[in-house]
Amino acid sequence: MASILIVVTGGVVRLTGSGLGCPKWPMCTGDTLAPTAAMGVHGAIEFSNRILTGVLCAVVGWLIIAARLQKVSMPSVLRGSWLQFWVVVLNAVVGGVTVLMRLSPYIVAAHFLAAMLLLTAAVITWERVRQHQVPPREPAPPPSRVRTASVVLVAATALLVVAGTLVTGAGPHAGDSSDVARMPFDWTLVAVVHGALAVVVLGAAGFIWSALTGGGADSARRRTACFLAVVLAQGAVGLWQSLSGLPGLAVGLHLLGASLVWAGTLRVYCAVRMPDSAEAVVEFETVSDSPSGGAIPHLSGS
Repeated sequence: MASILIVVTGGVVRLTGSGLGCPKWPMCTGDTLAPTAAMGVHGAIEFSNRILTGVLCAVVGWLIIAARLQKVSMPSVLRGSWLQFWVVVLNAVVGGVTVLMRLSPYIVAAHFLAAMLLLTAAVITWERVRQHQVPPREPAPPPSRVRTASVVLVAATALLVVAGTLVTGAGPHAGDSSDVARMPFDWTLVAVVHGALAVVVLGAAGFIWSALTGGGADSARRRTACFLAVVLAQGAVGLWQSLSGLPGLAVGLHLLGASLVWAGTLRVYCAVRMPDSAEAVVEFETVSDSPSGGAIPHLSGS
C-alpha cells in the first residue's frame, strides 16, 4: 500500500504543478529543511511527498526487524526487505536529481520507474511472506504454455509501463508552471503504441485465465480474473483522459491504475510460476510424454 501511495502522491505533485515547490534538495530551500509559509501550497505538497519517503523507510525497517525476529528463518523475506530499503534510498536520490535537473522529463520517467521497482520488491516480498504463513500445497502445475504466457505478460506489462512514461513525458503535465521542455515525441504516436501494448497485456491475461483449469488452479484463476478487471478499468480511464484533453483527475487515476496493473501482473506471475518457499519446496516433474499429460509432485525440505 505504501509503495502505491508514493506513486499516487508523486502524481499529485506533478499534476498540481508542485514539482519545484521545494526548489532545492535535500533541503527545501538553501536555509531550511521544511518549506516556508511564503512557498504556499506547492511547497507543502512537494515536502509532504518527501516526508512519505521517511514513512516508507520506517515501514521497511519494521519489516526487516520482524523478519529477523522470526523463530523460523525467513532469508527470502529478509533479502526482499533490504532490497526495498535500498530502492527507497534510490528513489529518494532520483527524486533529488529530478529537482536539481528542473523536472527533466527523462529524470521524471526514471523517478516513476524507480517507484515501480520498489513496488516490484514489495509485491515479491509479500508473496514470500504468504508462503511462510500458508502451508505448501501440491496442486498440479499449470501447462507450460501458461507459464510461458506469464512471462509474456510480465514483459508486455513492463513495456506498457515504460511506454506510459513516454506518453507522460510528451504530454502537457510537466510538474511545474514554468516552461519545462517535454520529450520530443509525437504524443499521438506514443499513445497509440501504449494502447497497443495494453491490448497485448489484455490478450496474454485472457489466455492465462482461459487456460487455467482444475481445482488446483482456482487461486491463480481468481487473481487473473481480478487482473483482467483492473486492466479493463485502466483502459477505460486511459480512453477518458485521451478523449477529454488529459484532465488532471483522469491522469491521476491512470497513475493509480498503472501501479495496480503492475502489482497485479506480478501476482499473476507468482501464482502461475509457483515459486519455492523457504520452509518447504514443492518441486514438480512434468511428464509431458505420458498419455495423460499429468505431473508427479515431489515435496522436499529446504
